[in-house]
Amino acid sequence: MTNNELKEFLNEKVTYYNNPKFIETDPIQIPHLFSKKEDIEIAGFLTATISWGNRTMIIKNSYKMMELMDNTPYDFVLNHQERDLDSFRNFVHRTFNYIDFQQFIKSLQHIYKNYEGLENALLIKDNTSNYQTAIHQFKKMFFEIDHQKRTQKHVSDPLKNSAAKRINMFLRWMVRNDNAGVDFGIWNSHKTSNLSCPLDVHSGNVARKLKLLLRKQNDWKALTELDSKLRKLDKNDPVKYDFALFGLGVFEKF
Repeated sequence: MTNNELKEFLNEKVTYYNNPKFIETDPIQIPHLFSKKEDIEIAGFLTATISWGNRTMIIKNSYKMMELMDNTPYDFVLNHQERDLDSFRNFVHRTFNYIDFQQFIKSLQHIYKNYEGLENALLIKDNTSNYQTAIHQFKKMFFEIDHQKRTQKHVSDPLKNSAAKRINMFLRWMVRNDNAGVDFGIWNSHKTSNLSCPLDVHSGNVARKLKLLLRKQNDWKALTELDSKLRKLDKNDPVKYDFALFGLGVFEKF
């Protein structure tokens, strides 16, 4: 397949999958429950955090998280009392349990009270063209307050070579405006051109079959390699190809 043929093929798949019907089976449906910016980003961040494993279970447990916050995530994060977190005690999603959930609420409150919210806390503030350092700095801010060490594993660190799949997915949701009603595009201080593909088993396998990726591990080095290829296909909106790679892998078993 030539570069032009590959681009045409992938663009067709983006058009096919990047539409409102995609929301019905995807965790992105959770932040779509809300209209207020802060509700959308907090719901998106928490949902993305537990987005690994069975998609039906991810969606079910994300709805449960929203219910435990009285379906007002921003108000709950900002104004909760310690006793309000007691109701979390039965919550668990794989290795993310109530201790982690309670900590995330406290850390999110810290981010909104001291760093002007998630949009500013994850902003690229150096001359780089990706989120590697920004995510690393965000993790440091997130765990500045007292916490149990176990919870640190639920926020990836790209400087330790993690592909940071879940945070990159969350960033796509918040930054990219797809004009199709799937991604939100509510973070105007960020650039879509700096986004990276949320690299997981499905997108990684498809990328290798299409010769977009040679590295075998799904880590930050692989993501950098994939970034460089996707940005050649579309320098302004490289992460749109996540819809193609994910759709080919999950729905078409490519």
